[in-house]
Amino acid sequence: MATKTEPVAIWDWPVRVVHWSFVLILPAMWLTAENSAWGWHMRLGHVLLGLVIFRLLWGFLGTDTARFATFVKGPKHLLAYFKGDHDHRREIGHNPLGALAVLGLLTLPLVQIGLGLFAGDPYDGATGPLNSLVSVGTADTLTETHEWFVYVVFAMIGLHIAAVAMYAGALMQNLVGAMVTGRGEKAVGTKGNSAPSTGKFLIALAIAVALPLWIYAGAPPLT
Repeated sequence: MATKTEPVAIWDWPVRVVHWSFVLILPAMWLTAENSAWGWHMRLGHVLLGLVIFRLLWGFLGTDTARFATFVKGPKHLLAYFKGDHDHRREIGHNPLGALAVLGLLTLPLVQIGLGLFAGDPYDGATGPLNSLVSVGTADTLTETHEWFVYVVFAMIGLHIAAVAMYAGALMQNLVGAMVTGRGEKAVGTKGNSAPSTGKFLIALAIAVALPLWIYAGAPPLT
């Protein structure tokens, strides 16, 4: 007998905004780099940095499904998931495998951004705001790494897309729809996500805006 379902809240709107902003900004950054539009490339990089910072903070301040503590588990949970000990019809948020994807999709872009902040050549117009803090040799190494590491980021994104497609086909889970509307079909009686706190959202937003702006200015002394 099929399990009766009903729509329940899964993803809060800040998580969804960050997610779809990644979808738009990452390809845009690649295009701007390929076309040597360095001004836009660096501005978009700082926007991306702000999004990553916000999502990291929201992982501690956000709703139930946004918080790392609710979905980042140890190896035992991951092993149990692979053995089939997971009922996707009655659980909301990221499963143990999805948790690894989230960590990868936050960590790898953050590394790429960090490389870009220090990378560049002051004579070619593509110099990160923190370039002056490292030696020329170090900057060259970071620049070269920044150029190829983007493909590591895109490979992680490709794995994520493949996993979403697999869930849609094998488990009939409309993950894309849930990330658009914030709601998904779950077994009747499943508890939905909590509501976001306006105060905590404003705290995370303020930090996520202020820190990239400070870095964009070259990280000047605060005193």
